[in-house]
Amino acid sequence: MAPEVVLLRGFAVATAEYAAAVDLVAAAAPFRQLQTPGGRPMSAAMTNCGALGWHSDARGYRYEPCDPLSGLPWPAMPSIFLDLAQRAAAEAGYRDFLPDACLINRYAGKAKMGAHRDADERDFSQPIVSVTLGAAATFLWYGKLRSGSAVKIRLEPSDVLVWGGSARRGYHAVGQAEGAATGAVRINLTFRKAG
Repeated sequence: MAPEVVLLRGFAVATAEYAAAVDLVAAAAPFRQLQTPGGRPMSAAMTNCGALGWHSDARGYRYEPCDPLSGLPWPAMPSIFLDLAQRAAAEAGYRDFLPDACLINRYAGKAKMGAHRDADERDFSQPIVSVTLGAAATFLWYGKLRSGSAVKIRLEPSDVLVWGGSARRGYHAVGQAEGAATGAVRINLTFRKAG
């Protein structure tokens, strides 16, 4: 869909197993609505698993080794998540990907994500691996600038998107889950090498 942005259609085939793993993570570290540093609530609910978890509050965007709500380490990354992330990265040309963070976003109702780039990680030589579960949604790829016309792609359940190299810090956005008005929910697993 763009240089160094690879769409793997239907790559995450064991969707029921991945959804069950999400439920286990959320039982230990519940989904929550984070606040931007400016105090605005984010519309997508989120949680994390792995050695590090992404967090946002008045202190800014950052990775934390422990869940700020419980003070406990984030749940371990399920082995089926790690396997999926590494296979997808290798398929896209990144053979040594070892993620230490998996952000899990839940898009329900009017939840969406505005144009942003993933820039809180330390190692930008490692890709982002993004997995769609549940409902479909439209992904918008802007690239180097957060303006102009975006490339639009419909992400179906089990699709995996991988971006790295010169695209690693590209701006992107996500629309509402399709069917959200009737209760459909999109779950997004986003794997990163954060530390």
